[in-house]
Amino acid sequence: MLAAELVEAEIVGVLLVFARLGAALMVLPGFGEIYVLPRLRLLAGLLLAAAIASSLPAAVVPGEILRLDARLLPFVVTEVVHGLLIGATIRMVMLAVHLGGTLIAAQSGLAAAVFFDPHDAAQSSVGSNFLAATALVLMFVTEAHHAVLTALVESYASLPPGAAPPVADFAELLTRLIGEATATGLRIAAPVLAVSLLFNAALGALGRLAPSLQLLFVATPAQLLLSLGALLLSLAAGMHLFLLLLHRSVALLGG
Repeated sequence: MLAAELVEAEIVGVLLVFARLGAALMVLPGFGEIYVLPRLRLLAGLLLAAAIASSLPAAVVPGEILRLDARLLPFVVTEVVHGLLIGATIRMVMLAVHLGGTLIAAQSGLAAAVFFDPHDAAQSSVGSNFLAATALVLMFVTEAHHAVLTALVESYASLPPGAAPPVADFAELLTRLIGEATATGLRIAAPVLAVSLLFNAALGALGRLAPSLQLLFVATPAQLLLSLGALLLSLAAGMHLFLLLLHRSVALLGG
Protein backbone atom coordinates (compact mmCIF):
# COMPACT_ATOMS: atom_id res chain seq x y z
CA MET A 1 0.00 0.00 0.00
CA LEU A 2 2.87 2.35 0.82
CA ALA A 3 4.49 1.69 -2.57
CA ALA A 4 1.21 2.48 -4.36
CA GLU A 5 0.93 5.77 -2.46
CA LEU A 6 4.51 6.71 -3.39
CA VAL A 7 3.85 5.96 -7.06
CA GLU A 8 0.65 8.00 -6.95
CA ALA A 9 2.51 10.92 -5.37
CA GLU A 10 5.11 10.77 -8.15
CA ILE A 11 2.38 10.78 -10.79
CA VAL A 12 0.78 13.82 -9.17
CA GLY A 13 4.13 15.64 -9.19
CA VAL A 14 4.72 14.91 -12.88
CA LEU A 15 1.15 15.92 -13.71
CA LEU A 16 1.52 19.31 -12.03
CA VAL A 17 4.83 19.99 -13.80
CA PHE A 18 3.34 18.85 -17.10
CA ALA A 19 0.36 21.20 -16.66
CA ARG A 20 2.70 24.21 -16.50
CA LEU A 21 5.24 23.08 -19.10
CA GLY A 22 2.62 21.80 -21.55
CA ALA A 23 0.63 25.04 -21.40
CA ALA A 24 3.78 27.11 -21.88
CA LEU A 25 4.99 25.04 -24.82
CA MET A 26 1.71 25.73 -26.60
CA VAL A 27 2.56 29.44 -26.96
CA LEU A 28 6.35 29.69 -26.63
CA PRO A 29 8.18 30.92 -29.76
CA GLY A 30 9.65 28.02 -31.67
CA PHE A 31 7.81 25.37 -29.68
CA GLY A 32 4.28 26.72 -30.05
CA GLU A 33 4.25 27.43 -33.80
CA ILE A 34 1.25 26.16 -35.69
CA TYR A 35 3.34 23.93 -37.97
CA VAL A 36 4.57 21.97 -34.93
CA LEU A 37 2.17 19.08 -34.39
CA PRO A 38 0.19 19.41 -31.12
CA ARG A 39 0.97 15.78 -30.31
CA LEU A 40 4.69 16.49 -30.58
CA ARG A 41 4.33 19.49 -28.29
CA LEU A 42 2.41 17.44 -25.75
CA LEU A 43 4.97 14.64 -25.98
CA ALA A 44 7.82 17.10 -25.52
CA GLY A 45 6.04 18.60 -22.52
CA LEU A 46 5.49 15.18 -20.98
CA LEU A 47 9.11 14.16 -21.45
CA LEU A 48 10.36 17.46 -20.02
CA ALA A 49 7.96 17.15 -17.09
CA ALA A 50 9.19 13.64 -16.30
CA ALA A 51 12.81 14.81 -16.49
CA ILE A 52 12.30 18.01 -14.47
CA ALA A 53 9.91 16.74 -11.80
CA SER A 54 12.59 14.56 -10.22
CA SER A 55 15.00 17.52 -9.91
CA LEU A 56 12.52 19.92 -8.34
CA PRO A 57 12.31 20.20 -4.55
CA ALA A 58 9.59 18.28 -2.74
CA ALA A 59 7.87 21.56 -1.84
CA VAL A 60 6.72 21.88 -5.46
CA VAL A 61 3.96 19.35 -4.75
CA PRO A 62 1.94 20.46 -1.72
CA GLY A 63 1.52 17.76 0.86
CA GLU A 64 -2.26 17.98 0.85
CA ILE A 65 -2.59 16.80 -2.79
CA LEU A 66 -0.62 13.60 -2.99
CA ARG A 67 -3.57 11.70 -4.40
CA LEU A 68 -5.46 11.74 -7.68
CA ASP A 69 -8.75 13.17 -6.43
CA ALA A 70 -10.90 16.29 -6.79
CA ARG A 71 -8.53 18.39 -4.68
CA LEU A 72 -6.00 18.23 -7.53
CA LEU A 73 -8.19 20.12 -10.04
CA PRO A 74 -7.66 23.69 -8.68
CA PHE A 75 -3.89 23.14 -8.65
CA VAL A 76 -3.92 21.90 -12.26
CA VAL A 77 -5.95 24.93 -13.35
CA THR A 78 -3.57 27.38 -11.67
CA GLU A 79 -0.58 25.59 -13.20
CA VAL A 80 -2.09 25.86 -16.68
CA VAL A 81 -2.70 29.58 -16.13
CA HIS A 82 0.89 30.03 -14.92
CA GLY A 83 2.23 28.24 -18.00
CA LEU A 84 0.10 30.32 -20.39
CA LEU A 85 1.18 33.57 -18.73
CA ILE A 86 4.86 32.60 -18.87
CA GLY A 87 4.58 31.52 -22.51
CA ALA A 88 2.71 34.70 -23.50
CA THR A 89 5.37 36.83 -21.80
CA ILE A 90 8.18 35.28 -23.82
CA ARG A 91 6.01 35.24 -26.96
CA MET A 92 5.99 39.04 -26.93
CA VAL A 93 9.51 39.06 -28.42
CA MET A 94 8.06 37.92 -31.77
CA LEU A 95 6.13 41.19 -31.94
CA ALA A 96 9.41 42.98 -32.64
CA VAL A 97 10.34 40.98 -35.74
CA HIS A 98 6.77 41.02 -37.07
CA LEU A 99 6.55 44.80 -36.68
CA GLY A 100 10.00 45.34 -38.16
CA GLY A 101 9.26 43.06 -41.11
CA THR A 102 5.93 44.75 -41.81
CA LEU A 103 7.54 48.20 -41.84
CA ILE A 104 10.35 46.98 -44.09
CA ALA A 105 7.85 45.48 -46.53
CA ALA A 106 5.79 48.66 -46.56
CA GLN A 107 8.80 50.89 -47.27
CA SER A 108 10.46 48.61 -49.84
CA GLY A 109 7.39 48.16 -52.03
CA LEU A 110 6.75 44.55 -50.99
CA ALA A 111 3.65 45.25 -48.92
CA ALA A 112 1.43 43.84 -51.67
CA ALA A 113 3.29 40.52 -51.64
CA VAL A 114 1.55 38.64 -48.84
CA PHE A 115 2.06 35.00 -47.97
CA PHE A 116 0.64 32.55 -45.48
CA ASP A 117 2.43 33.04 -42.17
CA PRO A 118 2.75 29.67 -40.37
CA HIS A 119 3.58 31.45 -37.12
CA ASP A 120 0.18 33.15 -36.85
CA ALA A 121 -1.84 31.06 -39.34
CA ALA A 122 -2.74 34.21 -41.26
CA GLN A 123 -1.63 36.27 -44.25
CA SER A 124 1.35 38.55 -43.62
CA SER A 125 4.02 40.35 -45.59
CA VAL A 126 7.09 38.64 -46.99
CA GLY A 127 9.33 40.81 -44.79
CA SER A 128 7.55 39.69 -41.63
CA ASN A 129 7.78 36.02 -42.66
CA PHE A 130 11.47 36.32 -43.47
CA LEU A 131 12.46 38.03 -40.22
CA ALA A 132 10.31 35.71 -38.09
CA ALA A 133 11.84 32.58 -39.66
CA THR A 134 15.35 34.02 -39.29
CA ALA A 135 14.74 34.91 -35.64
CA LEU A 136 13.47 31.42 -34.78
CA VAL A 137 16.40 29.73 -36.52
CA LEU A 138 18.83 32.01 -34.72
CA MET A 139 17.13 31.32 -31.38
CA PHE A 140 17.80 27.59 -31.69
CA VAL A 141 21.24 27.94 -33.28
CA THR A 142 22.47 30.15 -30.44
CA GLU A 143 20.77 27.82 -27.89
CA ALA A 144 18.72 30.70 -26.54
CA HIS A 145 15.84 28.25 -26.11
CA HIS A 146 17.82 26.73 -23.23
CA ALA A 147 17.43 30.02 -21.36
CA VAL A 148 13.68 29.90 -22.04
CA LEU A 149 13.38 26.37 -20.63
CA THR A 150 15.55 27.35 -17.66
CA ALA A 151 13.21 30.26 -16.95
CA LEU A 152 10.30 27.80 -16.88
CA VAL A 153 12.07 25.68 -14.27
CA GLU A 154 13.10 28.69 -12.20
CA SER A 155 9.53 30.02 -12.26
CA TYR A 156 8.65 27.59 -9.45
CA ALA A 157 10.60 29.80 -7.03
CA SER A 158 8.34 32.81 -7.63
CA LEU A 159 5.16 31.00 -8.76
CA PRO A 160 4.62 27.97 -6.51
CA PRO A 161 1.85 25.52 -7.47
CA GLY A 162 -1.52 26.41 -6.03
CA ALA A 163 -0.69 30.09 -5.59
CA ALA A 164 -3.01 32.61 -7.22
CA PRO A 165 -1.61 33.85 -10.55
CA PRO A 166 -0.24 37.41 -10.14
CA VAL A 167 -2.36 38.84 -12.94
CA ALA A 168 -1.51 42.46 -12.10
CA ASP A 169 2.23 41.77 -12.16
CA PHE A 170 1.97 39.91 -15.45
CA ALA A 171 -0.13 42.72 -16.94
CA GLU A 172 2.54 45.24 -16.00
CA LEU A 173 5.26 42.94 -17.35
CA LEU A 174 3.43 42.42 -20.65
CA THR A 175 2.91 46.17 -21.00
CA ARG A 176 6.62 46.82 -20.53
CA LEU A 177 7.56 44.08 -22.98
CA ILE A 178 5.11 45.35 -25.61
CA GLY A 179 6.74 48.77 -25.38
CA GLU A 180 10.24 47.30 -25.63
CA ALA A 181 9.20 45.02 -28.50
CA THR A 182 7.72 47.97 -30.40
CA ALA A 183 10.91 49.98 -29.91
CA THR A 184 13.03 47.00 -31.00
CA GLY A 185 10.89 46.50 -34.11
CA LEU A 186 11.38 50.15 -35.06
CA ARG A 187 15.13 49.83 -34.53
CA ILE A 188 15.23 46.71 -36.72
CA ALA A 189 13.46 48.56 -39.53
CA ALA A 190 15.31 51.86 -38.99
CA PRO A 191 18.01 51.34 -41.72
CA VAL A 192 15.40 50.55 -44.36
CA LEU A 193 13.26 53.47 -43.19
CA ALA A 194 16.24 55.83 -43.45
CA VAL A 195 17.15 54.61 -46.94
CA SER A 196 13.54 54.92 -48.05
CA LEU A 197 13.29 58.45 -46.69
CA LEU A 198 16.45 59.58 -48.50
CA PHE A 199 15.40 57.84 -51.70
CA ASN A 200 11.94 59.43 -51.67
CA ALA A 201 13.50 62.85 -51.05
CA ALA A 202 15.87 62.37 -53.98
CA LEU A 203 12.98 61.10 -56.09
CA GLY A 204 10.93 64.19 -55.30
CA ALA A 205 13.80 66.44 -56.31
CA LEU A 206 14.24 64.47 -59.54
CA GLY A 207 10.54 64.82 -60.28
CA ARG A 208 10.87 68.58 -59.98
CA LEU A 209 13.88 68.66 -62.29
CA ALA A 210 12.43 66.32 -64.91
CA PRO A 211 8.63 66.38 -64.77
CA SER A 212 8.29 64.34 -67.96
CA LEU A 213 10.35 61.42 -66.61
CA GLN A 214 8.34 58.27 -65.85
CA LEU A 215 9.48 57.96 -62.24
CA LEU A 216 7.31 54.96 -61.45
CA PHE A 217 9.26 52.64 -63.74
CA VAL A 218 12.58 53.99 -62.48
CA ALA A 219 11.78 54.27 -58.81
CA THR A 220 10.21 50.89 -58.02
CA PRO A 221 13.19 48.63 -58.94
CA ALA A 222 15.69 51.07 -57.44
CA GLN A 223 13.72 51.36 -54.19
CA LEU A 224 13.45 47.59 -53.93
CA LEU A 225 17.17 47.04 -54.51
CA LEU A 226 18.20 49.75 -52.05
CA SER A 227 15.83 48.46 -49.39
CA LEU A 228 17.01 44.86 -49.77
CA GLY A 229 20.61 46.03 -49.63
CA ALA A 230 19.97 47.98 -46.43
CA LEU A 231 18.18 44.96 -44.96
CA LEU A 232 21.06 42.59 -45.74
CA LEU A 233 23.61 44.99 -44.27
CA SER A 234 21.60 45.50 -41.07
CA LEU A 235 20.21 41.97 -40.66
CA ALA A 236 22.90 40.84 -38.20
CA ALA A 237 22.38 43.92 -36.01
CA GLY A 238 18.61 43.46 -36.13
CA MET A 239 18.80 39.81 -35.06
CA HIS A 240 21.18 40.83 -32.27
CA LEU A 241 18.50 43.22 -31.03
CA PHE A 242 15.99 40.36 -31.14
CA LEU A 243 18.24 38.13 -29.00
CA LEU A 244 18.79 40.95 -26.53
CA LEU A 245 15.03 41.38 -26.22
CA LEU A 246 14.59 37.63 -25.73
CA HIS A 247 17.13 37.56 -22.90
CA ARG A 248 15.54 40.70 -21.47
CA SER A 249 12.12 39.04 -21.36
CA VAL A 250 13.60 35.93 -19.70
CA ALA A 251 15.40 38.11 -17.14
CA LEU A 252 12.25 40.10 -16.38
CA LEU A 253 10.32 36.86 -15.99
CA GLY A 254 12.87 35.54 -13.55
CA GLY A 255 12.85 38.80 -11.62
